[in-house]
Amino acid sequence: MPDSTHHALSQRNSTEFRGILSPVQLPSAATDLIRLGDLTGSYATGSYSRLASNGRSLVLRENRAGAAEHGHRITAAIACHVAHAGGTIDQLTQFLLHPEHEGGRHAWSIALRSGQSCALGYIRRVWASASEAVSTTRLLRSRHEVYEVLAALRDRIETTPWRGERGRTALRVLRAHLNFAEIAGGPLHHASERQTAEEAGISRTTLRAVYEKVLKPHGWLRRLRVGHGREGSTWHLDTWPSRFRTTQYPPDPALEEWTTPETATTAVIDSTVLGHLMGLDAFAHQGLGSAALMIISALHQRPDQAVIELVGTSSVSRATTYRSLRRLADHGLVEHTGETWALAPRALEGFGIRLPDADNGRTAASAQGWDKVAEQHGTRGLAARRKALHAAERAAYQEALDRLAEHRSKALVIICDGRQVLVPVPRPDEIPPP
Repeated sequence: MPDSTHHALSQRNSTEFRGILSPVQLPSAATDLIRLGDLTGSYATGSYSRLASNGRSLVLRENRAGAAEHGHRITAAIACHVAHAGGTIDQLTQFLLHPEHEGGRHAWSIALRSGQSCALGYIRRVWASASEAVSTTRLLRSRHEVYEVLAALRDRIETTPWRGERGRTALRVLRAHLNFAEIAGGPLHHASERQTAEEAGISRTTLRAVYEKVLKPHGWLRRLRVGHGREGSTWHLDTWPSRFRTTQYPPDPALEEWTTPETATTAVIDSTVLGHLMGLDAFAHQGLGSAALMIISALHQRPDQAVIELVGTSSVSRATTYRSLRRLADHGLVEHTGETWALAPRALEGFGIRLPDADNGRTAASAQGWDKVAEQHGTRGLAARRKALHAAERAAYQEALDRLAEHRSKALVIICDGRQVLVPVPRPDEIPPP
């Protein structure tokens, strides 16, 4: 369809819908979806495939099931548009059951197959879900509002106590997703497991455990669509997780989690610093670790803290705090005067973070290079090896996809006079009819 014709049709549809729904007005995208259906296939992605029972691969759905899923997504999108515009269920029903509206084809098929009462019941259920979704979410109308939402989420992350090794690892993963969301320009973003593991500086096994035990159950993160091929998974960061108050449920003593923790109910850290440092080899599990990340982030946010204060602001136990401070002091990253601790003046140089020189006469050795710190802990090169492994896995996965797309099979190997002979599998057009 020419652009001019499509534009004229959109303007005509918008005007007609304004007349039907007066005083409710729908945007042109909504009127196009109602009148013309999903012309661009925006709602078809993932409709004709599903996750297999192993939780990893995708299998194709039957054409009827795929078309039904595609139609349901279109119906739900129209319902959300009407709910956002302040419409009613009667107006939604009028749109979907109009014989000339392509967007209501799914509702029409239900009415023809199962009767009008079943179609009306289906529309009521869709409307209830759309109304709840619209009432519990915020419509971001500008980039400025997006920045406000992400800033509020970052503040909530920085004041939430992330106790225990599992909680601190979850913070690294969540900060990685926040980095992706800031690049994408909103809570909705795309990221693969390998990409997130490299950003957070952890293994994929640990990443999946954190997804399933902390972030997804407590409402921080939702996976809307599993990635396939060259596309990463689609994620959404919830700006206000309603079911979340603590990162340790149920508590695990082996991970330094207690039912009555000595840490405070709120933390005070700088997650930006944590996001800069967490991918380095020096902060791997066998290196300085996540506890040192929390302490550095807390000291950068609020300098000159006593140990009892640092335990609360960093959500790290007292014993782990003492142990981490000693390690950081050995590398010249922190220094103490009396009972208070602070970051060394040039501890974080090289990451766009400049600490002012001390004016009280305190002197400290310059912080050693991060590679040297990692070398002393035996973790140097860990991130590079992880990236190389992920690159090899991506190449092997893509090769398998290409082979599947070309319908290639492995050749048959036979032994003839002591020699191996490769017999390729015949193509379908080479197979005789009998």
